[in-house]
Amino acid sequence: MASGNVKVKAGTRPPWVGLAAAVWVQMAAGNAYTFPLYSPALKSVLGYDQRQVAMLGVANDVGENFGVVAGVLCNSLPPWLVLLVGAALCFLGFGTLWLAVSGTVLGMPYWLLWIALAIGTNSNASFVTAVLVTNMRNFPLRRGVVAGLLKGYVGLSAALFTQVFSGLLHRSPTALLFLLAAGIPVVCLSTMYYVRPCTPALGGEKEDAMQDGHFAFAQAASVLLGAYLVGTTVLGTVVKLSDAASYALFAVTVLLLLAPLAIPVKMTLFRKKKKPPPMEPPTPEEEPLLIPALDPPPPADEDSDEKVAVLLAEGEGAVVKRKSRRPRRGEDFEFTEVLVKADFWLLWFGYFIGVSTGVTVLNNLAQIGAAAGIADTTILLSLFGLGNFLGRLGGGAISEKFVRSLHLVPRPIWMSLTQAVLAVAYLCLAYGLGPGAVYASAAVIGVCYGAQFAVMIPTTSELFGLKNFGLFYNLMAVANPLGAVIFSEELAGRLYDSEAARQRRHGGGGGGHPHACVGPECFRVAFVVLAACCAVGTAVSLVLAARIRPVYRALYAGGSFRLPNGNQQHRRLRHTF
Repeated sequence: MASGNVKVKAGTRPPWVGLAAAVWVQMAAGNAYTFPLYSPALKSVLGYDQRQVAMLGVANDVGENFGVVAGVLCNSLPPWLVLLVGAALCFLGFGTLWLAVSGTVLGMPYWLLWIALAIGTNSNASFVTAVLVTNMRNFPLRRGVVAGLLKGYVGLSAALFTQVFSGLLHRSPTALLFLLAAGIPVVCLSTMYYVRPCTPALGGEKEDAMQDGHFAFAQAASVLLGAYLVGTTVLGTVVKLSDAASYALFAVTVLLLLAPLAIPVKMTLFRKKKKPPPMEPPTPEEEPLLIPALDPPPPADEDSDEKVAVLLAEGEGAVVKRKSRRPRRGEDFEFTEVLVKADFWLLWFGYFIGVSTGVTVLNNLAQIGAAAGIADTTILLSLFGLGNFLGRLGGGAISEKFVRSLHLVPRPIWMSLTQAVLAVAYLCLAYGLGPGAVYASAAVIGVCYGAQFAVMIPTTSELFGLKNFGLFYNLMAVANPLGAVIFSEELAGRLYDSEAARQRRHGGGGGGHPHACVGPECFRVAFVVLAACCAVGTAVSLVLAARIRPVYRALYAGGSFRLPNGNQQHRRLRHTF
């Protein structure tokens, strides 16, 4: 495998430099969130109707979440080359859209723009996979924290692009598309050298405590960045900012994005000198005896002896040649092996329920707010986005904390708890408890939705290994667009249109729009169905947690992570780069 020849960077600082570089790549990986910012230009400039724009939205979602190819590439190519592929896709896809919207090339067919948008957003799969896989391998003992931190930055990228679009680009869709086509590849080209495989840090208690402190700093910096972006977004809607003020606010954003780089800088400036072991003076009684025969023989390798015995027996016809055993949970699985594991499909189904119901609310949040009588739905979007970020960040950190506790709480427990909360939130929305309940439900659903990502990612790596983690992660990610089609379009969309048509026939609803629906009845049936699905998802996640608890006892007994098969697994981990 090509990736086996990739040079692994040694030292304690390179993994943190790579993590700081990954922050910028993750912010760039949120380019699919910009579709609502430039989609109005597709209607006004290109003359598309709402149905055509909605179909382009499908291309946006399909491209973002189809990452199987990126997962395969990540197993055979070094991370910088996977990032280079993503940069090329971004330039090609969004560059084509820029040519059409700017009027540089006229008369582009609709199907070509659909494909171009899917290609452009498919760059996210390469960005996220390369960064996530590399950092999970660089920090194998902090998988939950790494997953929550990096996925949290992806969640913040929507607020970053909104700040840039409103403040620096003066709400110009053409300028935004040019930024996506040229600016994002520049960011990736600038950082891809630093996103590289490093020797995993497997230290003692002092090193673990230092890592915990560094990750706590990175998490605090991300929370500060999230609060700052939300604050500047609200400020921009209330007060008209000058160009100088917009550039000053963006400069502070850049400084906050650079904050994780302070970790390797601090490690460079304040290096800890290793003290040499104390030398004891030799005594006459301790004169060395140069008699090699007195040294104890090295311990025999029982596995090797067993293999030799089996081979001899096979040669004599005493036994039939054995097939190599399948990997156990916690070891490295191959693609065909993971597909026949019940644990994989239980995890996939539980994750599918959590993200599918959450993305249904996200895709219909504007209509949900309007049906509840909320005029300005931007606050709902901000609450959901902030909750999404906190759920991703907190889901990884909290599951990491409890999985190392004395009780060894399996991570899927948190999927079951959040889905139980989702069921309650959907019932609150179904029975119309007022605008206040809608605001609270939007924030709660955002938190629970984000937690699904932060729990699924480390669980997948712990059960099925890091060797093919990029592929397995992207197989899990297929649940997102599939759920959007089933629950958002087919369930919620059809029921909403049906209720809107009923209200028009009876002369009610409308709200000034011929296809609008007003009242809790618009989504009531859909929310009840979503609540029932979350109840099923809760049960599935509990079953999975009970099944895999022995795995967590083996991995985390004593409060620290232990790689399966000891040093042999460590050597395998290093060669998977």
